[in-house]
Amino acid sequence: MGKAASKLSKEDIKKLQEHTYFDKRELQSWYKGFLRDCPSGQLTEEDFAKIYQQFFPFGDPKEYCHYLFLQFDQDNSNFIDFREFILAFSITSRGSTEQKIAWAFDFYDYNKTGKLTYNDILPVISAAYKMIGPMAALPPDESTPELRAEKWFTLLDKNKDTDMIKLDDFKRLANIDPSIKSALTGYSDLV
Repeated sequence: MGKAASKLSKEDIKKLQEHTYFDKRELQSWYKGFLRDCPSGQLTEEDFAKIYQQFFPFGDPKEYCHYLFLQFDQDNSNFIDFREFILAFSITSRGSTEQKIAWAFDFYDYNKTGKLTYNDILPVISAAYKMIGPMAALPPDESTPELRAEKWFTLLDKNKDTDMIKLDDFKRLANIDPSIKSALTGYSDLV
């Protein structure tokens, strides 16, 4: 989409309608809001983290936002433009459960290897715990990031030291672990 314009072109709207679950009016409204928050049309990782800080005032979202930013910044430009934002938001807010699970897997697969090791998962879960801060009451088997990461492997009957989680495993995990499905529906209420 390039440099920000005050309005989306007819061609941009058409392409975004083809690739998102938003209609023309919604796209224009989201674009207007995006430009209000990012007049340049480009959202930096630092600004992304500042936005998240508003929602998690008792935690530190900086590390979590780093991983999330990598997921949104599909062209690796170090900026999120409106197209990247709305494509990701479309899946997380209105996509099918299958699409959301695949998106979440890709989020944890920040190295883009197609498989998750314990050491891949742990920093993302640790970042989520830092973001949430002390406000969440967690079950004993998830009281630390390490226990939460181990739980995923245990639920899949895998060894955290030698096994990996692939997309099919992650799909199975989402059906076993209710907190994953709950996290996947978090954005549905925003639209």
